[in-house]
Amino acid sequence: MENTLFWLIFFTLGWTFIDGSEMEQDFMWHLRKAPRVVSERTFHLTSPTFEADPKMVLKKVCGIECQKELPAPSLSDLEESLSYETVFENGTRTLTRVKVQGLIHEPTPNITTKGASVRRKRQVYGTDSRFSILDKRFLTNFPFSTAVKLSTGCSGTLISPSHVLTAAHCVHDGKDYIKGSKKLRVGLLKMRNKGGGKKRRGPKRSRREANGGEPREGGRENVKERARAGRGRKGSARGQGLAGGRPSFQWTRVKHTHIPKGWATGGRGDAALDYDYALLELKRAHKKKYMELGISPTIRKLPGGMIHFSGFDHDRADQLVYRFCSVSDESNDLLYQYCDAESGSTGSGVYLRLKEPDKKNWKRKLIAVYSGHQWVDVHGVQKDYNVAVRITPLKFAQICFWIHGDDADCSYG
Repeated sequence: MENTLFWLIFFTLGWTFIDGSEMEQDFMWHLRKAPRVVSERTFHLTSPTFEADPKMVLKKVCGIECQKELPAPSLSDLEESLSYETVFENGTRTLTRVKVQGLIHEPTPNITTKGASVRRKRQVYGTDSRFSILDKRFLTNFPFSTAVKLSTGCSGTLISPSHVLTAAHCVHDGKDYIKGSKKLRVGLLKMRNKGGGKKRRGPKRSRREANGGEPREGGRENVKERARAGRGRKGSARGQGLAGGRPSFQWTRVKHTHIPKGWATGGRGDAALDYDYALLELKRAHKKKYMELGISPTIRKLPGGMIHFSGFDHDRADQLVYRFCSVSDESNDLLYQYCDAESGSTGSGVYLRLKEPDKKNWKRKLIAVYSGHQWVDVHGVQKDYNVAVRITPLKFAQICFWIHGDDADCSYG
């Protein structure tokens, strides 16, 4: 059984290790030209009340089947949805109107599996296929080290030295900002020494060193060790025996948060699942390797049709949980998949590992944000799916603009 787990993880994590084959030709990152999102005007708004209750599951969401029956949005509709709110740590808020230039409509055909019957509400489908990452040689190494925990109970991903991408519903319910988001904090994984807790041994310098730097990536035997230690394990990470220490978090305040108006409607219409993403700028930059942002390819360009993401599921307190699964359906903006996940993992970055063109190396890029377990309208019937919001060329341009403030850095993705 242990050997089976080892090879399963090894081949799914490094699916594209095969070279000289058809995989190298088909599964590559192809740079695509992104449109330009430019700021037009910024207005000051009244400060939010920060009184909304967290809402991890939306009701009556217009999903893929529902979207098929809707007309394509006009340019003015897109500009309205991509205009965004910025809320600052002092509680003030602004609205920025944007213009979109150079947009090329690229319709994505839906690839739908045979109609699924109505299911009971659940987020783990059949056998629990999640893996708890317990070995510090993985926790503090890329790509697992890019996963962060939000003080509101969600997950997120580092996508620059100062920015975290997460789901919009983790900080805003579509009408108002949720309780606790005014003093939003982001927890970055670190390892604490054995015997940590109230009694901390060693000078401050040693503790600082534990927060920075990344140990060299372990060999294949460490993958086997992780599989043996982590699969199917539930409960708290507290008291777990780890090589060299136990996981904890270095918490950093959020300087400001960007949310598209497609989600933050302020009560004027329903929040659109297509825009369930938000960007957080940290008050203090980190030194970890971050996940590069990419434009989501179609299902047929996914190695084995698989996606990957890691987050902090609530049923495994303080543990980082990794999973991979196949995508069952897609639209221009959404992915349906059956990754086992519990609340707490929402906001995680969904990523792929593909080959760089004209190079021998492979690169992971974030191509979607896990929105969570949602009820969607399928021909008038409510069905439950695990949904991810795709990074389209337009969303890539917007998020990149939020990060760099200069559209010249966001021409290709």
